[in-house]
Amino acid sequence: MSTDLTRLDVSALTGLLTSGEVSAVEVTRAQLDRIASDDARLGAYLHVEGEAALTAAAAVDRARAGGAEPGPLAGVPIALKDVIVTEGVPTTSGSRILEGWRPPYDATVAARLKSAGTVLLGKTNMDEFAMGSSTENSAFRPTRNPWDADRVPGGSSGGSSAAVAGHLAPWAIGTDTGGSIRQPAALTGLVGHKPTYGSVSRYGLIAFSSSLDQAGPMARTVLDAAVLHEAIGGYDPRDSTSIDAPVPGLVAAARDGARGDLAGLTVGVVTELGGDGHRDGYDDGVLARFAEAVAVLTDLGADVRPVSCPSFDLALPAYYLIAPSEASSNLARFDGVRFGIRVGDDGTHDLDEVMALTREQGFGPEVKRRIILGTYALSSGYYEAYYGQAQKVRTLITRDFTAAYAGVDVLVSPTSPTVAWPIGARVEDPIAMYAADLCTLPASLAGVPAISVPCGLSEGLPVGLQVMAPGLADDRCYRVAAALEAAQDAARGHRLLDELVAA
Repeated sequence: MSTDLTRLDVSALTGLLTSGEVSAVEVTRAQLDRIASDDARLGAYLHVEGEAALTAAAAVDRARAGGAEPGPLAGVPIALKDVIVTEGVPTTSGSRILEGWRPPYDATVAARLKSAGTVLLGKTNMDEFAMGSSTENSAFRPTRNPWDADRVPGGSSGGSSAAVAGHLAPWAIGTDTGGSIRQPAALTGLVGHKPTYGSVSRYGLIAFSSSLDQAGPMARTVLDAAVLHEAIGGYDPRDSTSIDAPVPGLVAAARDGARGDLAGLTVGVVTELGGDGHRDGYDDGVLARFAEAVAVLTDLGADVRPVSCPSFDLALPAYYLIAPSEASSNLARFDGVRFGIRVGDDGTHDLDEVMALTREQGFGPEVKRRIILGTYALSSGYYEAYYGQAQKVRTLITRDFTAAYAGVDVLVSPTSPTVAWPIGARVEDPIAMYAADLCTLPASLAGVPAISVPCGLSEGLPVGLQVMAPGLADDRCYRVAAALEAAQDAARGHRLLDELVAA
């Protein structure tokens, strides 16, 4: 087939696979060839399955040839962020401390994708233990942005974003603790959705911050993201935080939105997130593209109005107390005893010394920074002053969302205050790095769903618009994102036609 299979979206691929026009092996081999040719430059993958992927694809082809229908997603390749535990496949969470570990079981997300017949291409690079906004904190190598290899792809799911944006995978799973799906999606021109907390199982997701972590889809179209979300979502009794409720009709919402009618929908523009009067730290180009996208929503029939959520200004300091505090507890399990590397086990050190040496060599500087910060915030005499106060701010942020949704259906903001920045530009300035999450943190702290959808370019680099909705109303996010996506596709088509006529 002459078509470049790596450039097709999943909706097109599934049509070709189910009709028999292409085989799963052909699609998988095309992706593996693209990885082999381009990933040395991008650094999107930490591990590539290679022959295992081709074997899985061949099994799908045999099933179809035998008259079975293995499902609409069978044979579609996928990449998983390396924080998703995968049976028999190296899983490091981007850290030296787990180098060489091959888990004996599948995370629920991995198991559901395997059951659907998707073909695992490999595990994608990430900031170590998901702690970062640029994927420069990976213990193994940085990931580069396919739009400009001298710039970051965002983080912590930067490997997944670079893989999909660089056509090294048709879609991928990321995880989002404070924006780690949405922010890299924005910086690489993708669609990325953080589901309602508890609506996608966390079983087998290596924990950073247990009250915040969520796995979700990253794709090149809103419809593809919705399809992937439905495949992984739903109740899981093995996850104590899982919500026993059906996944709303996300695919139907995306298709409805693509028809371009938002009449009857009320959209709130968050003043504190790049709205009027809050412009410090935001690129002018980002604000311009955001304003243009909001105007499109108005043209589509939405009732757009400003909404103030004053506690959102406190999300950054609250998050960087809550998340490190939970990390300091979660990462205590990495002690050089049960799994991963072990340093100093030569008979000359006692157990405490082995643990200390293992952690010293196994954890990177950002992980150590956050563990120290979290341990301090939880220590006697400081718990209430820091962690306790941060949790009170979290409650205020949740109340702001509740109050806002009493008057609007969804809230919108830029996804990231800036476009992708040069690699190394913020490494020595953690505060500047943390500021990349300004817009995404409130939804994470409140546990509500939020999606990033491309809304144009600034400086030749992608800009994302974020849509936030009430808990379990993920379908609203997909409806609005699909409407904007369709309107922008139509606008691009009209511009191209005008250029052809003029020529």
